[in-house]
Amino acid sequence: MAKPQEKVSFGERLKQIGQVFAFTAKQDKWFVPLVIGAVAIPVAITVTIVLLTSGWLWIPVGILFTLLAVLIVLNLRSNTAMMNVAEGQPGAAASLMENMRGDWRVRPAASSTTQFDMVHVVIGKPGVILLAEGDPQRVRSLLSQEKKRLVKVIGNAPIYDYVIGSEEGQLSIRKLRSTMLRLPKNLTGKDVNALDKRLGALMSRPQMPKGAIPKNMRPSKGAFRQQRPR
Repeated sequence: MAKPQEKVSFGERLKQIGQVFAFTAKQDKWFVPLVIGAVAIPVAITVTIVLLTSGWLWIPVGILFTLLAVLIVLNLRSNTAMMNVAEGQPGAAASLMENMRGDWRVRPAASSTTQFDMVHVVIGKPGVILLAEGDPQRVRSLLSQEKKRLVKVIGNAPIYDYVIGSEEGQLSIRKLRSTMLRLPKNLTGKDVNALDKRLGALMSRPQMPKGAIPKNMRPSKGAFRQQRPR
């Protein structure tokens, strides 16, 4: 179930903005020069207007425009920086979906393999969305298996599937958010709740990762021998 949004205090919000600012400055070499420009241009325009017209009321207007310009630069460049870091990272698609605005119920790695191939299940007003990450050849088979498993319980709800990647026919992580927002709203909030419960019951039983078991996780040769009843 989606968690209700917690109220964030003004001090906590400023702390979050500071963390985003520091992260973006570290990842994007153009961020600081752009912020300087976003501050300098409105300040220069405001000072010029005040000197020419003696209209001191323009000062608060100039401050507001300066803050707005900085926030716009921060939003645009921080999104780009996050995409650069997320691209190619396992689980990035699920993480981005969990942080998107709106009612998105995300089940990360609902199906996975020992080679870090995974399929995330997302429930929202468009329906059921499967996001596959990993090796393109292996993950398509995993995606097909997950679709067959879910079709049994989703009823008439639409199902969408995407393979995350940069190759032809795949969905770039940079376009994930815009693609999700463009999907039609096929379900009501009540439908989403009912679908979430059905899938929750289906996925309550843990699945073993598919694929070969790593050697360090295999039981010793004498383990089964010791468990046999005499």
